[in-house]
Amino acid sequence: MRFAIYLPPQASEQEKVPVLYWLSGLTCTDENFMQKAGAFKLASELGIAIVAPDTSPRGDEVADDESYDLGQGAGFYVNATEAPWNEHYKMYDYVVDELPALIQSTFPVNNKRAIAGHSMGGHGALIIALRNPSIYSSVSAFSPICNPMKCSWGQKAFTEYLGKSKTKWKEYDASELMRHSKDVIPVKVDQGESDDFLVEQLKPEALVAASKHSNYPLELNIHNGYDHSYYFISSFIEDHLRFHSAHLNR
Repeated sequence: MRFAIYLPPQASEQEKVPVLYWLSGLTCTDENFMQKAGAFKLASELGIAIVAPDTSPRGDEVADDESYDLGQGAGFYVNATEAPWNEHYKMYDYVVDELPALIQSTFPVNNKRAIAGHSMGGHGALIIALRNPSIYSSVSAFSPICNPMKCSWGQKAFTEYLGKSKTKWKEYDASELMRHSKDVIPVKVDQGESDDFLVEQLKPEALVAASKHSNYPLELNIHNGYDHSYYFISSFIEDHLRFHSAHLNR
């Protein structure tokens, strides 16, 4: 597995810094956020490290599919249980356990962590944080897949990776998790109103309904004129960094 890491100038053995884990979307790699988001200037001022893993395992022996929304580049941050995906596609465990252990043993970072992501990565960030509220100080997402059980991207991936059991699917659906959550973690979501995937794939209204059902505090911002691209992310990434910094330093 490949990952990219940004270390702020404050990072040293004497001053270990907190980490924001960034999860990218379909077809992306560890490089997209690092090259396009424009996050480093403020991250350096706030003293936050940023770690961006790849979106799936890679390699000639790793199962793949010809379509862009399944296989390599489309791990969906789940632990696959169905063959042939279950041999390598353990992205949930990788992000929650394996990668942080590696980062903390190799770089001058502390055990404070937040998580964020975009699209498929927004889905990943939300479900990981909602399932592990004691590990993450906060979670944010740009244009996340909020209700994958009810959209074609999620249904296709979940059927292949997890099988036909809807019980397993609910473990990786942010709206289902928020609807039944007992523990609260600060959540910030930004969505572009001109996003081509808004209605059919992303479904933020399901997350809103879930938050109302469980009285879960959710900050959802809808932005007129913005689409699904990194122009959207770069326009508001500093808001997200400040949001996470406030909770990481609490």
